[in-house]
Amino acid sequence: MPMNLTGALAALDTHQPDALLGLRESQWIDVKKQPYQLSAPAVAEEFAKDVAAFANAGGGVIVLGIATRPEHGAEILDQVLGVDPAAVNGDQIRKTLLQRITPAVRGIRIGWSGREDEPQVAFIHIPTQAPGQLFVVAAPTGKNGSPRPDTVAVPIRDGDGTHWLPRAEIQQLLAAGVRASGMPTSQALAALVREAAAETRSDGLRVGQGLAAREREIRQAHQELAAQGLGEPAGEAWEHGTTALQDFHHSQPGMPGWVLCLVAGRPPVAVAAPIWQAIMDAGRTDVGQDALAAIGFPAPPAAGRTPWLVEADAQSLDLDRGHWGAGRLVRSENDAWRWQPRPHFSLHQGRSATAWTSGQTPTLRLRVVVNLPWSGTETLEITKPRRQQLEQHLPFSALAGAMTMLSRRRGANLPAAQWKRTTSGNSSRSLAYTCTLADPDGTPALRAAAMLALPTTMEPSVVTCAEILVDDQQAWAALLPPGCTTRLTLEEAQAVLCEAWKTAAELLPEALGTPDLRWSAPPTGELRLSSERPEPNGVRPPLASCLDLTPFGDGEDRQGMAVTVTAPPRLAAGERRDLLQQALVHMARLFGYVDADLDALHQTSA
Repeated sequence: MPMNLTGALAALDTHQPDALLGLRESQWIDVKKQPYQLSAPAVAEEFAKDVAAFANAGGGVIVLGIATRPEHGAEILDQVLGVDPAAVNGDQIRKTLLQRITPAVRGIRIGWSGREDEPQVAFIHIPTQAPGQLFVVAAPTGKNGSPRPDTVAVPIRDGDGTHWLPRAEIQQLLAAGVRASGMPTSQALAALVREAAAETRSDGLRVGQGLAAREREIRQAHQELAAQGLGEPAGEAWEHGTTALQDFHHSQPGMPGWVLCLVAGRPPVAVAAPIWQAIMDAGRTDVGQDALAAIGFPAPPAAGRTPWLVEADAQSLDLDRGHWGAGRLVRSENDAWRWQPRPHFSLHQGRSATAWTSGQTPTLRLRVVVNLPWSGTETLEITKPRRQQLEQHLPFSALAGAMTMLSRRRGANLPAAQWKRTTSGNSSRSLAYTCTLADPDGTPALRAAAMLALPTTMEPSVVTCAEILVDDQQAWAALLPPGCTTRLTLEEAQAVLCEAWKTAAELLPEALGTPDLRWSAPPTGELRLSSERPEPNGVRPPLASCLDLTPFGDGEDRQGMAVTVTAPPRLAAGERRDLLQQALVHMARLFGYVDADLDALHQTSA
């Protein structure tokens, strides 16, 4: 059960409104059995009052379609009834709020929540507003007509209810404003009224309430950070695994609140509410629908041992201890947040590691498969204009350049210029292209291939693949000057893999229109080197027979090796090259080349 606004929004966004049942209406959540009938003036006034009160209280959510039951003086969320979608008019909601609340409440989000064939609820999320703003409405009349411009009322959220700031208190504040500034300026009045509203809305919560076993620990962390803006509790404390968390108001009225986070073995951190929301948004698309389990928690600065803050203007934040692994949340120029993984290596291979290989037995395969586990890929497709654009780019791609390089280094100019669609593997949801160099007898010598497939029931990710195959060494030798070796150097293999990786990670996804989607898991690139053509005795020869592995040092004879790199798809050229070399050394050591090191690879590429 979510214990705060962040958790409630996560439940609603993942279509689990029943997860809210058992909560009590509070400072940050209000529910209604039925939608607001905004055509009735009194109801429209009540709706504006509710929204303005949440805006004045630091944000909240109104859920339509949930019934409550009274219990010990509180209203407990009891049953998901659902509402008729036709009864919730988003345009009418926004128009009502714009007409009746001053200033306009920014960032209002109207959403629907609920699984198919189950009751659907609507929700209205009122986010934290910019500091220094006070939201007022016209005094209610319950009559038809536009709101009166010569009256003002201040809605405030008090526990589980919405109330008006009493007239006597408004009069006192006006008088105090006159005494303080000589005239009742809007700035002075806003500051004074906000202060009074903050005093009126006390929840009676204490620091650490809800986690008796850790209350002392949370109080200590709160004391250490109080001087930096950590105010009064905004909700009860809760646990996620071994991590204790609690929402707090900012000590300065109108400023975004905080989420205090106590991760075992680390100093406490207070995360500004907008940044915490970005964390939840980035991780909630995980297939397990548990944002924190996926993305993890804020990682302290290097050697950090004291309590610290992540303020609302932070531009990036390191996260770890989630099953996605270490990553970084980065704010873009348009103020959107993106999670990207911290590069690391493994031997894990996805479902598509050997896709598109049926019936093939090349002498050597150098392959990169990129897994792009985007969320919300249902509308993606490969359109005719994008396919045509890709066909124009492939002859000049990094992959084509790598294939041309292999022959050019042996004295032959054999450009990878003719790319063809394969006889299968092309649709609005997939593409497959090859470029083949054949000897005079038509025997394939070298081949480059580029493939992409949208998710299926068996493969949840967008998968791209770029590879170069030495199909037949003798056929290739027939195209080269006499005496040229067809055994590749490790330097050449590095160059091919680097360009194949770039093609699979950057060029091929453009066939989908470069979607700006959130991750549902970390993106990966799988690098594979394999010898696949059997000898006459039916045994595949070792990889070293067609690829010089001497720079790795002594090692076992292997028919293939592979490594997976978890990293952002788009990388700078130097960063991709360095990461590739680190991955190859990691792979070589795990496959028995225990003396492999970066110095040897640097020498081969010097």
